[in-house]
Amino acid sequence: MIELEVSRLNKKFGGNHVLKDVSFEIKGAEMIGLIGPNGAGKTTLTNVLDGAVKPNSGTVYLNGKRIDQLPPFEIAKTGLGRTFQVTRSFRRMTVLENLYVPALALGKSHTGNEVKEQALEVLEFLTMEHLRNEYARALSGGQQKLLELGRLLMLDPDIIILDEPFAGVHPKLMEVIYDYIRRANAQGKAMIIISHQMDSIFALCERLLVLNYGDLIADGTPEQVKKDPVVIEAYLGTTEDRSGTGHGDEAEQS
Repeated sequence: MIELEVSRLNKKFGGNHVLKDVSFEIKGAEMIGLIGPNGAGKTTLTNVLDGAVKPNSGTVYLNGKRIDQLPPFEIAKTGLGRTFQVTRSFRRMTVLENLYVPALALGKSHTGNEVKEQALEVLEFLTMEHLRNEYARALSGGQQKLLELGRLLMLDPDIIILDEPFAGVHPKLMEVIYDYIRRANAQGKAMIIISHQMDSIFALCERLLVLNYGDLIADGTPEQVKKDPVVIEAYLGTTEDRSGTGHGDEAEQS
């Protein structure tokens, strides 16, 4: 069974304490939303989980293996993959060639039939088979996000982190992404979705983690979180905050 154990993570950038003793667990194929105001620490937490940033203290274990000090490519091999707010496709390569890259990272040959068949299956899964020979630079923003999701599927991770997967996406493509998320979850993959689109989060997720200025202030069902006064205050602020004397955004903007 998939198991992620995050224990007392702390991360500072200079005097800015971005993550403060953050702890939570994921067991099995959970569908989790990670939410919070700008500057809450969501992107920093994601960067720690995927190895791009090392914590000052605390640990992360994936399926019994400590991963918080591993480089990103080793964490990807261990079973955790993520997308980015700004898509990172290889724009001068075709869609199909983009899907070969994760296979190369895992030490597989892109000339083998197994990898090509897997890539074609992924394109069919994402309803992008008609774009297989298009250069990535010619894709729309939504199609770029689908391509990034496809590269994740080529890695076949146990845990998938989606960072703002719905931002700037056409409603028709958003339905495709919804379907991707639900089908990947049904296949046994745990999902962590970071989004400011609350309608999407509430429609998809069974559990929400709420960060606010580095603190994990809530962990529960959407209904529990929506009624939590601490969460309400974090999003809406006090009357004094809303009058213009509240917190400004910190350096970490998502």
